[in-house]
Amino acid sequence: MNAADDKTIVREYFNSTGFDRWKRIYGDGEVNKVQLDIRTGHQQTVDTVIGWLKDDNNLSELSICDAGCGVGSLSIPLASEGAKVYASDISAKMVSEAQDRSVKLFSNSTNPTFAVQDLESLSGNYHTVICLDVLIHYPQDKADEMISHLCSLAQSRIILSFAPKTCFLSILKKIGSFFPGPSKATRAYLHREADVVKILEKNGFTVQRQAMTRTRFYFSRLLEATRA
Repeated sequence: MNAADDKTIVREYFNSTGFDRWKRIYGDGEVNKVQLDIRTGHQQTVDTVIGWLKDDNNLSELSICDAGCGVGSLSIPLASEGAKVYASDISAKMVSEAQDRSVKLFSNSTNPTFAVQDLESLSGNYHTVICLDVLIHYPQDKADEMISHLCSLAQSRIILSFAPKTCFLSILKKIGSFFPGPSKATRAYLHREADVVKILEKNGFTVQRQAMTRTRFYFSRLLEATRA
């Protein structure tokens, strides 16, 4: 299966059964125990990023690209803090949901701005580029290209999260426990942290902050890198 097939599968998944599942997970309604665990883990990752940015005391001065924004879990809080946010997702349904959530909070505000785009077609220049829980859909060779492209959009900083490739998680993935349930997503690609750091360094970035979110069913390594 090639990368183009991967992209098509991801788009179709998040515009159909995947959308309904992840809308529930990223919402506040009733979910099963596994979905609640994933919701908790994802929110911890989002909260860590927001905490990092708020600690710098300049959030209202920043332009931010939220690449792979989902239903706006990160974009909307950042916009409420005054950042200028440009958000995108490959799924039209996800973007529509994010826009609806944004309108409820900000009325007719144009911030955040949402668009239906895949990562490869993103353009522009932003102080900070953020891409959370998206690398899991990219095999290593495509991840290299994607991270390098995102780096080219970032004037100062890039923040990425990925499922780390460890012996433990590789075993979980092999036995089908990484994304349990009948509505499991597309292939789940794990990435070695050293490989991700190498790509960032190749593009002129140096890791400054890092964190790890670990729940029963959600594992995410978070890296913040700035231009050297």
